Amino acid sequence: MDHSQDRVEAAEQSRIDTSELHAPWVLRSTRFDADGAALDQTLFALANGSLGVRGGFEESSSPSDGTFLANVYAQTPIHYHERLPGFARNTDTRVPVAEGKGIEIRLGGKPLDIFDAEWLDFMRELDFRTGCLRRRLRLRTADGATLEIRAERIVPLNEEDLLAIRFVVHSVDYAGPMTLISTVRGGQQAAAQSDDPRIGAGAGEGVLDTGRYADDTWAWLGQSVRDGRLHVVAAQRHVIGGGLRMVGVDREMHHVEQRYEGELSPGSEVILEKFVAYACGESAGGLPERTATVLRRACERGYASLANAQIATLADFWQHADLSISGQPAVEQALRFNLFHLLQSAGRNGIDGTAAKGLTGEGYEGHCFWDTEAFVLPVMVFLAPAVARAMLSFRYRTLDAARAHAKEMNHPRGALYPWRTIAGGECSAHYPSGSAAYHINAAVAYGIGLYLDASDDFDFIAEAGAEILFETARIWPQIGHFNPRKAGAFCLHEVTGPDEYTTLVDNNHYTNRMAKKHLLRAVSVWDRLRMERPHALDLIAGKIGLDVEEVALWRRAAEAMYLGYDERQAIFAQDDGFLGKPRWPFPMKQSGHRPLLLDYHPLTLYRYQICKQADVVMALVLAGDDTDIACKKRCFDYYEAVTTHDSTLSAPVFGILAAEVGRSDKALHYFTGSLRVDLDDLHGNTGHGVHMAAMAGSWLGLVQGFGGLRVREAALHFSPSLPDGWSRYGFSLQWRKSTLTLDVGRESVVYRMESGAPLTIHHGGVPFELRPGCDVVHPLDDLSGLAKAKYPRHCEALVFDLDGVLTDTAQTHFLAWKRLADEIGVPFDLIVNERLKGVDRMASLDIILERAACAFGSDEKNRMAERKNGYYVEAIHGYGPQDLFDGVRELLSQARASGLKIGLASASRNARVLLENLGIVDCFDYIADASAIGRAKPDPEIFLAVANALGVAPAACIGVEDSVAGIEAIHAAGMASIGVGDARTLFHADAVVSAISELRLFDFISR
Repeated sequence: MDHSQDRVEAAEQSRIDTSELHAPWVLRSTRFDADGAALDQTLFALANGSLGVRGGFEESSSPSDGTFLANVYAQTPIHYHERLPGFARNTDTRVPVAEGKGIEIRLGGKPLDIFDAEWLDFMRELDFRTGCLRRRLRLRTADGATLEIRAERIVPLNEEDLLAIRFVVHSVDYAGPMTLISTVRGGQQAAAQSDDPRIGAGAGEGVLDTGRYADDTWAWLGQSVRDGRLHVVAAQRHVIGGGLRMVGVDREMHHVEQRYEGELSPGSEVILEKFVAYACGESAGGLPERTATVLRRACERGYASLANAQIATLADFWQHADLSISGQPAVEQALRFNLFHLLQSAGRNGIDGTAAKGLTGEGYEGHCFWDTEAFVLPVMVFLAPAVARAMLSFRYRTLDAARAHAKEMNHPRGALYPWRTIAGGECSAHYPSGSAAYHINAAVAYGIGLYLDASDDFDFIAEAGAEILFETARIWPQIGHFNPRKAGAFCLHEVTGPDEYTTLVDNNHYTNRMAKKHLLRAVSVWDRLRMERPHALDLIAGKIGLDVEEVALWRRAAEAMYLGYDERQAIFAQDDGFLGKPRWPFPMKQSGHRPLLLDYHPLTLYRYQICKQADVVMALVLAGDDTDIACKKRCFDYYEAVTTHDSTLSAPVFGILAAEVGRSDKALHYFTGSLRVDLDDLHGNTGHGVHMAAMAGSWLGLVQGFGGLRVREAALHFSPSLPDGWSRYGFSLQWRKSTLTLDVGRESVVYRMESGAPLTIHHGGVPFELRPGCDVVHPLDDLSGLAKAKYPRHCEALVFDLDGVLTDTAQTHFLAWKRLADEIGVPFDLIVNERLKGVDRMASLDIILERAACAFGSDEKNRMAERKNGYYVEAIHGYGPQDLFDGVRELLSQARASGLKIGLASASRNARVLLENLGIVDCFDYIADASAIGRAKPDPEIFLAVANALGVAPAACIGVEDSVAGIEAIHAAGMASIGVGDARTLFHADAVVSAISELRLFDFISR
């Protein structure tokens, strides 16, 4: 269930220019589309972790496209008809604050509306190295005057909440007076409640204006949220040039303004440097003075100095974070664009959280989710550790709120982090997908553990991290027990995993696996504190009432954690009931990426095997070190078939696991899907803000996917691979104050330490020491275990398809279907016939009837299918041994002599009759009865049934097929595959032979 056909190819459709040599370092647009203005405002947004300014134009007559402060939000009661204990009572909604970037232009006293003018030239670019948004617009007014407007903008990363603008108006042929009116404008409203929960569900209210002031030096506007809980001041001050002079101020409802006037002549220009400062607090007192101090310092430094400081800050980041993909400038651009947005929107002051949409829009109401720690924080851990520490400090700051939430959920002790929040309380009214998502605790613990491994910052653990780990670990024994019905395994009950299409289940695999990792991490931190910081441990334990008996319980629960495994499918079960449900029966939408949750009642989704994102796949990426590659491969194949990827979190983890299990084509496919989620607006809602987790997922796809990065026992492990079509790639990261780079080519990978102390790292599981200034080169072998099934290999059984593998009945089937189609007046040709390969009888009939002029009932369809079957059986009575493909009898004899079991997995219900006519029925130990199979290929049911009947584990079988659906079914069953036919069509197969006569058994089977 893949929506990749909906993707917009960047090279053909994007308004973003990637053609120039330096495009990988900038996002450039040379066209303006009013219908895409909201998307552009998101893509060109600037932020510093606390202040976010969307990318609208300064001189636009409606500049209020959104400015946000991370900690300014409205709190609105949630209204229920049936409110029960523990339901969330309020929701937080980030609201836009005063818009400070507006600069109106007047020529001779007449306002200039740039959208009524003729645009002669336009360019806008976001520079990732400088953090600067630049714009150039040359236009001709309705009066015939030609002007060029040049604007630059930064939101300094290392300053308080400050916006700096350099605005230049250049006259080409205009002569006369010109006025610039600089404003701070209030009155913005939050996004109104929507049927789409991704956009907003709050009250749609903004902040209230509470006061205003303006003089020749500065101007400010005061605001407060409606309950008076938070106050904001937005203030502006200017540095002028080009002969501008102050001519007046104004203070009206919702805005303040300062006016500057000058004279233009052809070739001359005026310059306005505008600085806007924001301050907020629980009291309005002192806020104007705080902004005044910031503005005075900014004006003294000037725009150029602030811009140079921004360049230096980003140069330090890119020194540790740069990457390269040879010959792929669009990929480089997208990765750097994503990293830039992650850096600027991540909470970096230890106070503010990191929202799902960053500070670039109102999507999700500005809420923080668990993907902060699961996706964004790992990127910061490896590229900006100080930011990662600050992100975790936000969780410590809201620990008391998490404790309160735990009590709301009837947990007498411990802390439970909410599913969505700003201030720390649960903001979701839908508890099955909100409060039941206990895995948020595990995600926070995962982030703490990864940060500790990468930094060895044990001071943070002693000061904050351990208390979070311990308080959150206490919840797991309260929602689970040692279950005697499962041999005493520790089971977790009534939880919801990341996959919101399956809620309130027992033993969600992701939750259980991550809880196990969480508990073991808490135990190890307890042990290390006891050895290294006993005084700190005593303080923490005394504060929260923790003792050794409770810690011992954590260890026992972790060691006994239930991880449900289905023997029949040889995969991990997503939860106790998932595999027993039917597959999704409704047709998937063929255009537009619209999540199922917008069209179906939740209960409809819950009743089927349908995933928004695959919990098992993600669990194996984040905590699957104890699982062998063959099992991961089976899990990948099975859950890929039932996953819609309606969540932008899905593609990155599927891509990472695909790379690990050798599905290199799929790894690149999913990497590409997460890479340009926002640049190409693949989910249709980037206008409401970027997708922070998907952006992070693209970098993780490069480093954890293709680079094979894993952290095991606090050590770095790599297993690099090179995607098809790439000639070389490289990336940098930090590990314990050392910076190292990987340069991966066609034949080798070069490890280099740019700075720091010697490290022991692992390549393909083999440790080696990396020292500063000394490159280490390793061959780029196949390091992914069962990447492509390695041949020759251990094998106990061969499982064959029939049609197209052992004999050719395709023409017979075609003629039988053609005869039926002609009789009922439905067009049928070889093109339609190609879609029937590997498909069972009734599904084939449904495909043929797509062209029918009228609908047919089930009884009529059954009679048609029987009629076709009669034509087919009549024809195959004429088959004999002479109709076997060359080499089949010899291959079967050799397999039998080698001690292999032989099975047949054909969708044909006439398989046994045909084998008898061909004279080889006695060569098979088991022939699947297709009539007893409930699901057709690509479902693995028929291959698993054969393996089970033969008494052979799927991993010890090799399947032989000629159709794409058959190859997918083999892989989903956990078997290795051999394709028979065109290698271009069967590229998913582990090996391909052009004909069965070309299959040399001992090329594939170990002697």
